[in-house]
Amino acid sequence: MNKAFKPSSDKKYIAFNKPYAVLCQFTLPEGSSKKTLAEFDFPKDVYSVGRLDFDSEGLLILTDDGRLNRKLLSPGQSHPRTYYACVENIPSAGQLQKLCSGVMIEGKKTLPAQAKLLTEEPKLPPRTVPIRERKHIPTVWVSLSLTEGRNRQVRKMTAGIGCPTLRLVRIAIGGLSLFDLQLIPGQWKALSEKELDSLFVKPIG
Repeated sequence: MNKAFKPSSDKKYIAFNKPYAVLCQFTLPEGSSKKTLAEFDFPKDVYSVGRLDFDSEGLLILTDDGRLNRKLLSPGQSHPRTYYACVENIPSAGQLQKLCSGVMIEGKKTLPAQAKLLTEEPKLPPRTVPIRERKHIPTVWVSLSLTEGRNRQVRKMTAGIGCPTLRLVRIAIGGLSLFDLQLIPGQWKALSEKELDSLFVKPIG
């Protein structure tokens, strides 16, 4: 068990399955009609640890404990986040290796990552807006595990190897898996101490 983070009994620790087309914030930009986190009845004073883009889905952690935010997001922690990306075109072994060794994004190379093709389509709920499909271009699902969180990084990495991302779902943070939590899109739960601890366990594979 991880001993580096001890939860406080008076703090909240929440896992949320963020749906597609939801802003990862509680306040709505002026003039916008987009959905925000304010629509999901979270306890008062929690905020997201990191973020997911408006068009991305999956596991998001919320808390009112700043220690957890620092522990998970500090660059020195090399904390893994795992994503499933449905991409256009089928990456070659060389293209996958490029994802692993680093892709140049805006003049800076990404840190080493783990990338592999999924042998079958993952069992995910259908997206509210279907992905774009072009009849003569094949698609495939790729698993990517990163230890950094640059703006729209996965999308930029896959585009950088010629395989644009059509759908992106964060399925794990550390060893905490969205599949184990069994949360449907839009659903959240308070994390048990064991589940919170698994955030700090590196996933296998």
